[in-house]
Amino acid sequence: MTQKLKITLKKSTIGSQKRQIATVKGLGLKKINSSVIREASPETLGMIKKIKHLVITESS
Repeated sequence: MTQKLKITLKKSTIGSQKRQIATVKGLGLKKINSSVIREASPETLGMIKKIKHLVITESS
């Protein structure tokens, strides 16, 4: 079974680069403190790495 990650948006995307905002939307995050659960695939981990200053991740 693959590992699941809980990703929570903790900072606003105001003032961020367009690519970072698109990455946040691509993960399914909309508002501050919104959370999604995703599988820990290489694609998802790469997206998290690009916006690590905006999100908090927890393994579930």
